[in-house]
Amino acid sequence: MRNKKVLFITQAALIAAIYVVLTYFVSAFNLASGAIQVRLSEALTILPFFTPAAIPGLWIGCLLANLLTGCAIYDIVFGSLATLLAAIGTYLLRKHKFLCTLPPVISNMVIVPFVLRFGYGLVFEYKGTDLSIPFYAVTVGAGEVISVCIVGSVLLNVLNRYRNVIFKNLEE
Repeated sequence: MRNKKVLFITQAALIAAIYVVLTYFVSAFNLASGAIQVRLSEALTILPFFTPAAIPGLWIGCLLANLLTGCAIYDIVFGSLATLLAAIGTYLLRKHKFLCTLPPVISNMVIVPFVLRFGYGLVFEYKGTDLSIPFYAVTVGAGEVISVCIVGSVLLNVLNRYRNVIFKNLEE
């Protein structure tokens, strides 16, 4: 019992640390936040497919990454919430290899545009109409498709070959 708890905490901590490092790296290229964002760390949101420890790991990793990269308070709170919901959704869909990439895309497309519009005050107007939310839903969604559906799917397939070596089953 104790070993399972230690393994769970260790996996969660490693996932959080990797998320922070990847976000920090991508932020150097100004791609970690803003209207157009391709966070490579979001590829890790497929990890609940392998271990439930990824759920707190991704949430804490996103929270720390947002704090360390100087995000606005709304982004720290709601961006981290989007990643938490994504991780839970991925875990719930873990029996469906293709579908498990969709919760991160959907949660970020729904939540992050409001953070960009109201947390950062980014406005996208066309002919006097505020189209910020749908515009940012498309741009954030495109970044998530790149990060999760493409890079994350590759990561999922590679890790799946080594799942019994890398991820010890916590439910046994």
